[in-house]
Amino acid sequence: MESRRVLLGGAPVVMRRDGDWLVAPDGRRVRADDAVHLAPVEPTKIICCHLNHVSRVREFGIQLPPAPTYFHKPISALNSHGGEVVRPSNCRWLNLEGEVAIVIGTVTRNVSVEEAADCIAGYTIANDFGLHDFRDTDAGSMLRVKGADTLCPLGPGLVTDWSFKDKSIQTLVNGSIVQDGSTAEMAWDMHYLVADIARLITLVPGDVILSGTPAQSRPVAPGDVVEVSVEGLGTLRNVVVEGPVAVSDEVGAQPTETEEVLSTALGGDWEHRGKRRPVATTRDQLPYPKVRPRFES
Repeated sequence: MESRRVLLGGAPVVMRRDGDWLVAPDGRRVRADDAVHLAPVEPTKIICCHLNHVSRVREFGIQLPPAPTYFHKPISALNSHGGEVVRPSNCRWLNLEGEVAIVIGTVTRNVSVEEAADCIAGYTIANDFGLHDFRDTDAGSMLRVKGADTLCPLGPGLVTDWSFKDKSIQTLVNGSIVQDGSTAEMAWDMHYLVADIARLITLVPGDVILSGTPAQSRPVAPGDVVEVSVEGLGTLRNVVVEGPVAVSDEVGAQPTETEEVLSTALGGDWEHRGKRRPVATTRDQLPYPKVRPRFES
């Protein structure tokens, strides 16, 4: 079964999908293509797996760690099917990452991999956009890289009766396939990820775990239409727009375009991929904002 959260009569309503139509509990109907979608769930946290698809690992010529690593997107990054994804006017390296999102259904803490299946409400599609202009300063936390407003579209709906085994994942830009992967290439499946996180963090209904992206994450630009299609879950569609204002240069880390930034944003297309590692960014390459620190070592 698939449900969608939409604006109906000016209020959020959870509607059941019936073919091309969405049906409200009170019987009101609207065509799915005409509906104003909201994110299908309201999470208290969005946790994301760094590397999981073997195709992406091989693209970068690296090795998987013994266990997955994670980062966090603030809920203010949440976006929806049909929503606009904002690239600030002074940034260039906004990358797409199509993937499957796990939605938690029960309070979950200290469960086994086998028990984790019963803790999942369902699945939806995510596009884990990343603003790599800030990778030099946020490579560890990924806070500004992945956490900027609008960078976590989810949707179009929540599907409760879906099996994640061997399902295709494709991301298209303006109708052309950019990513073409499968859940079969995941090193750690959905149940593992839930059990892993729940060892230390209590998950509550509506919480979201992004399960990782295949190879070929690439930059997109204002005007691009980005679609993520997952077999059995539908298609999440968003358009990239330019932000009305630049990221302020008064305070904070500034956008950069070093080898660390370019090698991540361009993936396997980086000109030196397979020949050498990117040159580490030095402190002298990081621009100061207008307001400088009170002390400098």
